[in-house]
Amino acid sequence: MKILVVDDSKSDRMIICNMLKDFTLLTAGDGIEAMELIESDPDIAIMILDINMPRMNGFQVLEAIGNHSVYKKISTIILTNYDEIDNEIRGLELGALDYIRKPLNIRSLRKRIELHVSLKNAQLALEQHNFILEKAVLQRTNECNNIRDVTIRAMVSLLEVRNIESGNHTKRTPWMMKAFCEHLRTKDAYRFILTDNYIAELFSTAPLHDIGKVGIADSILLKPGKLTPEEFEIMKLHTTYGVEALQSADNRTDDISFIRTATEIIGTHHEKFDGSGYPNGLKGKEIPLSGRLMAIIDVYDALVSERIYKPAFKHQVALAILDKERGNHFDPDLVDGFLEIESQIKEIHDRYEQHTS
Repeated sequence: MKILVVDDSKSDRMIICNMLKDFTLLTAGDGIEAMELIESDPDIAIMILDINMPRMNGFQVLEAIGNHSVYKKISTIILTNYDEIDNEIRGLELGALDYIRKPLNIRSLRKRIELHVSLKNAQLALEQHNFILEKAVLQRTNECNNIRDVTIRAMVSLLEVRNIESGNHTKRTPWMMKAFCEHLRTKDAYRFILTDNYIAELFSTAPLHDIGKVGIADSILLKPGKLTPEEFEIMKLHTTYGVEALQSADNRTDDISFIRTATEIIGTHHEKFDGSGYPNGLKGKEIPLSGRLMAIIDVYDALVSERIYKPAFKHQVALAILDKERGNHFDPDLVDGFLEIESQIKEIHDRYEQHTS
């Protein structure tokens, strides 16, 4: 730690340096010299600064370092004369932490400097401690995210093993979700909702939307024909099964926000904007944004993909179906946003076509 003494009086500089000879000192005769030293030496922690100097006075130095993110961390003690009360106030307003009046009282100056050195050492120790803590938190967060991602992949693989969903479906839906959200947040209505963190959660949880299907019998899931009313009622339970699976783990995880987003997607992506969906018959904005987004993405991908019970529809045909269902199945505003990036959505689908996996 270095102390910079800035004073145009050689005698005052000599007195101060003599009194502080056990510290590492630098000296300057005016503000210009002081700024040159500050810019060249990052170890300057404390500055004793005279106010009345030629070329560049103490106020100008305080203004210069106050506008700089690094230099303003220097603890500054200003030197003023007894009759310069206004200067003391102005110096403190510009960021100085303390003042010492001339003529210098050596014992008082020494005690002030020792106090500020102790405070600076404590500040540096706290910053180092916080750095270590932040590093540990970041490492722990990364570990938790890795565990979460591995868990998601393991859960999704259950669907793939049973041939309930293709791996490509679980690859396409998160990338469509990401593109959809990034486009929507260019609009005023979603700018402050679709934050980076929320989009990241939606991206990670999108593949889980049908995870509850692992609890449905193959005879229903893989039936090539139309389901009977009774079979469809059983099929609808996959939303409830998925939500219950996540809620059972809710009290054993720190990632509450992630669980909430996943639960919303799983439980509401079959709700319809007009209230005719399942499992709870939610209507309009009662349906969480995550569920309204997932509904459009899931239906589009199902339409343009070959399934055991249907052939793949053309991209434009799928878009026409989505458009027709605005206000009925889907949120009209979200349909507009989806159609605005339809070429990007198609590119994502084509990138992960079934034969490429």
